[in-house]
Amino acid sequence: MPEKDYLTIDNFDLSGKTILCRLDLNSPMSPGNEILDDKRFKGSLSTLKELDDSKLVLMSHQSRPGKSDFTTMEPHARCLSDLIGKDITYVDDIFGSKAVKMIRKLKSGDILMLENVRFFSEESLKRTTEEHARSHMVQRLYPLADFYLNDAFAVSHRSHLSIMGFTNVLPGIAGRLMEKEITSLSRSCDLGRGKCVYVLGGAKVDDSLKVTEYVLENEKADRVLLTGVVANILLAAKGVNIGKPNVEFIQSQGYGDQIEFGRKLLEKYSDRIGLPVDVALDKNGVRVEESIDILNKKHHPDLPILDIGLETIVKFSKEIRNAGTVIMNGPAGVFERELFTLGTVELIDAATKSGFSVI
Repeated sequence: MPEKDYLTIDNFDLSGKTILCRLDLNSPMSPGNEILDDKRFKGSLSTLKELDDSKLVLMSHQSRPGKSDFTTMEPHARCLSDLIGKDITYVDDIFGSKAVKMIRKLKSGDILMLENVRFFSEESLKRTTEEHARSHMVQRLYPLADFYLNDAFAVSHRSHLSIMGFTNVLPGIAGRLMEKEITSLSRSCDLGRGKCVYVLGGAKVDDSLKVTEYVLENEKADRVLLTGVVANILLAAKGVNIGKPNVEFIQSQGYGDQIEFGRKLLEKYSDRIGLPVDVALDKNGVRVEESIDILNKKHHPDLPILDIGLETIVKFSKEIRNAGTVIMNGPAGVFERELFTLGTVELIDAATKSGFSVI
């Protein structure tokens, strides 16, 4: 196995050490602030269990300002505690006197969950590593720790304070999830067997569009198949009438300006970007499928698009099965609602039956 160009848990004796751990526990939440999907929590377990003799200070975020699920990390501490089978203490503070006091009191084996890092207004500012390192948050926390561990692969492309700020002032190591994701991504770039197809969905539009542009521009992918909200944006960019509720949702999430970006992507890569040919709408709690042609002719009421349609499922599944490497991220529809899980389930099924590499 080739030598890694980054440090991991294997490189240090971490017993008794205080470790600032940046995790990604951002998850779907119910209106009552209950965790609806614990997948990301389970992804962090291998790292946390391996560090059971360290003093762990967990940092994560939940959603972003302005959204209804922008909440505290208390439910996350409870969920993670249940999964790992030991107490995790939550503190409603990030770097104030309360947090500092509790970090200083930690003993080997203790785990402390800090408050949502995005409650601190400077967390999401785009700054250099050096600028973030001078922030109050870093200056207050780093003297209390021995190491900084990043296990938040999904947000590590962001120039945020909790991702970048500690890397200049503490020894930085990758957690097991980060290590696994880097290995998988490196392998995907090196395989070169047959066509490489990316399947991108979900509601994180800006991330998906940047990935689409990068992999196509740098010849990392032969095809990019889009689903979810990102597909709706490109359909709108293409001139399709996606309906008022869907336009309003895009605007409410702050993605209105991405339509123009989508238009530029289509101008350059329309032959390599796959878009839905039909969609599933929510009509008073009933799944109704319509072709894009019908949508465009306005022969439909204004209903929310919550999944890809059967024709798209068949078309995309065929491309996935014929690919040499498949890289998937994000659901095809609103998988929290059973009626609209079909696209997600079927595309994953096609990928697992492709017989090649699935990431």
